[in-house]
Amino acid sequence: MAIQPKHLSNLEPWQDPKAKPYVQIKNLTKTFNGRVAVNDVSLSIYRGELFSLLGRSGCGKTTLLRMLAGFESPTSGKIFIDGIDMTDTPAYKRPVSMVFQSYALFPHMTVEQNVAFGLIQDGLPKSEIRDRVAEYLELVQMSGYERRKPDQLSGGERQRVALARSLVKQPKLVLLDEPLAALDKKLRERTQLELVNIQEKVGVTFIMVSHDQEEAMTMSTRIGLMNEGCILQVGGPTEIYEYPNSKYVANFVGSVNLFDGIIVEERADHVVVKSTATEKNLYVTHSASFPVGAQISVAIRPEKVLLTTTKPTGEHNWTSGIVKDIVYLGDVSIYHVQLPSGVIVLATVANMVRAAERPIQWEDEVFLHWKPENGIVLAI
Repeated sequence: MAIQPKHLSNLEPWQDPKAKPYVQIKNLTKTFNGRVAVNDVSLSIYRGELFSLLGRSGCGKTTLLRMLAGFESPTSGKIFIDGIDMTDTPAYKRPVSMVFQSYALFPHMTVEQNVAFGLIQDGLPKSEIRDRVAEYLELVQMSGYERRKPDQLSGGERQRVALARSLVKQPKLVLLDEPLAALDKKLRERTQLELVNIQEKVGVTFIMVSHDQEEAMTMSTRIGLMNEGCILQVGGPTEIYEYPNSKYVANFVGSVNLFDGIIVEERADHVVVKSTATEKNLYVTHSASFPVGAQISVAIRPEKVLLTTTKPTGEHNWTSGIVKDIVYLGDVSIYHVQLPSGVIVLATVANMVRAAERPIQWEDEVFLHWKPENGIVLAI
């Protein structure tokens, strides 16, 4: 479940036609030796957001982040920060700080010296540097570590120091390039919450690059999902997960069952889909408009699939199958059910009883069914 930002009102700024974007990317393109890394990307990001660029390695998200930082020059397009054109502004003149995946701390400097480095470069008075460094070390819960060097810190502690060093200059925009990738799972989960809380306290706009869908879903106000240099969908975590706009997005964010079929009935409030994968037709509450005869896919998340040993009585949205595998994950189990058509369907079941007491086991015949509002119709 995504953390709900406390600083956003009921009407989100991206839903308000009067709201002005804080970061605006217009038709941004970057090519390397004829290869397109970022392809005509346009984005509007609002003040105080924690916006994530999500996608597989090589999809263009880090190149886009580096252009925002000023480390790469666009082939074409514009970048505006707080209404000012930053497209041709060098990195050192931009009101932007960046937290790198490696943290890039100076190994010969103490924590205090690392955090103070940018302020010293800017020529601030010593007293102001001392006070500001202390303030931001306290913010990231690193007070008392001032004299330690990076090799005396854990991965999570180094990450906090890198964040303090970025925030201490009070930038308008903080860019995070896979900031938690080097941490183990438990520490990464805890640090996600800490990062969100810190971001809310300082109110600075964060743009984060991640290939970890769970991380992006947990932390972000909105997500921009990228593939092959393009933005495929922009939306909040719930919107991206519950209402993907393509098969690629549905597959990338979480697990999904996809049934290819043809629309045989189209009404104001629903469509009926005939699929060779299932025994019964699929009845889907409208999520997109397609004509009769259109070839489409119906997407259904595994947690929306109900698993029973009793045959359903409805005319639609059920099928039978044989349990071929059970993946035990502690709190839930994922059942892999093979349909008569040969298609494998996933069903997520909460482990309310111990594994040995499960009523459904391997090779059992079962029935799968789901509600009409749980299907999403997607173009093939």
